[in-house]
Amino acid sequence: MTELDGARIAVVGMGVSGQAAAAALESYADATVSTWDGRGDDAGARLLTPEALLDWYPDIVVVSPGLPAVGDVHEALHARSIPAWSEVELAWRMRSRDEAGQAAPWLAITGTNGKTTTVNMVAAMAAEAGVSAAAVGNVGDPIVTAVTREDGPDLLAVELSSFQLYSTSSMSPLASGCLNIADDHLDWHGSPEAYRDAKARVYDNARVACLYPLDDPIVAAMVENADVVEGARAIGLTRGVPAPGQIGLVEGMIVERAFGPERFTSANELFQVSDLEHLAHGDLPVHLLSDAMMAAGLVRAAGVQPESIRSALRSFGLGAHRIETVAVRDGVTWIDDSKATNAHAARASIRAQEDGSVVWIAGGVSKGASFDSLVADISSKLKGVVVIGVEQEGLLRALSSQAPGVPVTVIPPASATVMQDAVRAAGHLAGSAAVVMLAPACASWDQFSSYADRGQQFAHAILE
Repeated sequence: MTELDGARIAVVGMGVSGQAAAAALESYADATVSTWDGRGDDAGARLLTPEALLDWYPDIVVVSPGLPAVGDVHEALHARSIPAWSEVELAWRMRSRDEAGQAAPWLAITGTNGKTTTVNMVAAMAAEAGVSAAAVGNVGDPIVTAVTREDGPDLLAVELSSFQLYSTSSMSPLASGCLNIADDHLDWHGSPEAYRDAKARVYDNARVACLYPLDDPIVAAMVENADVVEGARAIGLTRGVPAPGQIGLVEGMIVERAFGPERFTSANELFQVSDLEHLAHGDLPVHLLSDAMMAAGLVRAAGVQPESIRSALRSFGLGAHRIETVAVRDGVTWIDDSKATNAHAARASIRAQEDGSVVWIAGGVSKGASFDSLVADISSKLKGVVVIGVEQEGLLRALSSQAPGVPVTVIPPASATVMQDAVRAAGHLAGSAAVVMLAPACASWDQFSSYADRGQQFAHAILE
């Protein structure tokens, strides 16, 4: 941490990660730290403008994930060649070490969807093996908080967004995985290519393994082009029979031929597909199987044995707002998947349902995404659609062109009771037999404080 000695460090954005970064930096008496936020005094910080920030002459700026790469702050820092660090980058540099000089290893996970489920599976598998583990990042504690505690965990399952990875450069995880890639957050990054480049950083400096889905050529290219530590291996995940160096599916069993000298002649059973059946309403969604395969591969890289993987999955729960059944009444099942904040996630949840059975509640902040391919893919599943949110035009256009025969109810953007209105409308469309699914394919911040708030309001309206 010699780069902090005598440095002027600006922490920009006083959200959860910014507050954690500022608190961690308080221990460095030789550094001068200032905090900045667009709310100024209301956030207990200096009022953020690019000009004021540069006039403070920072040596390092720890940036909030809320500041877009195409925004004026990042552009100003780049123009002055001032290093911009994510909270992840700060955490990696500040992580505590034991008496032997060793720091807790990281298992890093990114992807458009499935990150939270996967990191929680990783933490559960490690804990089942007797390892002190924590899921951190976009779930649990901020990373910098976890790594600077004296009683910190012995292993970290780290959920990483493209926002965080954009300003992360020195992280060297034990193993890394990217679950999937679909266009998302294009307004933040500026282009699909920039979004993918940020995600690809998860593999840089990996020490043991880079795990990836074999059927995703974009992620495979990320692994191929990654600058890893010598000896790190690429491990492909497949729903077919695995070759050496892969994890795959054989007669209802997930098996690995990726670790240990026996991988060339035999396979280790990691878990049964049936171990996940308690997580599904109806058929097991393919993405849940993929998440579990990724989690199992990552913990195998850390030495966790198969029996701990199986045991953890059999008792694992998805948590709130992730394909969560809220109620079943009069032939109608109400499911909260408010965490489905993009088209890729919504597609996975809806395609697991029977044809013609789903009343879909969708809409919100589109983040620059298009909905045509999503609606085309799920149109056969739809019994009706309720559109919420402020940005409705793109979704309505896709429904009109790709699912013209599906009934659509629009909740006015100015409604003060948007979720109550949506639930009432969905009930009318459902009739006596349907699955009503809140899988918005959009962010929530136009009408709700978070995806969790959106899901809670959905559940409250149903129970009312």
